[in-house]
Amino acid sequence: MTKKTDRYTFILNYFSEAQPDVESELNYSNAYELLVSTMLAAQCTDKRVNMVTPALFAAYPTPQALSEATEEEVLTYIKSVSYPNSKAQHLVAMAQKVVHDFGGEVPDTMEGLTSLPGVGRKTANVVLAFAFGQAAMPVDTHVFRVAHRLGLVGDAAKTPEAVEKELVKHFPEEYISRAHHWLLLHGRYTCTARKPHCETCPLTPICKELTLNP
Repeated sequence: MTKKTDRYTFILNYFSEAQPDVESELNYSNAYELLVSTMLAAQCTDKRVNMVTPALFAAYPTPQALSEATEEEVLTYIKSVSYPNSKAQHLVAMAQKVVHDFGGEVPDTMEGLTSLPGVGRKTANVVLAFAFGQAAMPVDTHVFRVAHRLGLVGDAAKTPEAVEKELVKHFPEEYISRAHHWLLLHGRYTCTARKPHCETCPLTPICKELTLNP
């Protein structure tokens, strides 16, 4: 049976060669735009988010501008995403807190980011990793699923935060943010929830799921 450490080594070796420069599929140019885009992407596709953000950012290019908008005004730009009403509310409230509590600058700490309305740990980790270059591991449904299927985490890791802690412990610090994208994209396109494409998966030699259910 493949050891956990061997699984991590296999993944690092494979993806470092196959996808060395993996990037987010969200379009953004600064921390503010990444924060907004990530908030909009909750239970929504990146493709859909990328369709609405150009006009949204043109109208509200800064936290200050967004903080002065009404929820109804923001809603007109994001009405095609999932849960647009609550997201419009969160976006305006987030921008107001950024302006009032952080001088108009998106905070670069977990504590600061998660103090913002509508920003949970996963969203905060995305901003920390890809706007501020910190060693952060966002865990969404794809990362959570793939980590368990491949045997990168134990059965006791039943929450996203527990999975995050175990992944961060085993991946070298310089690879943590890239490993997030590797696992996310693998879950999005190959190790899908209902019908994983095991026949084309390059990670089958270390897959715990296949070991248990050949």
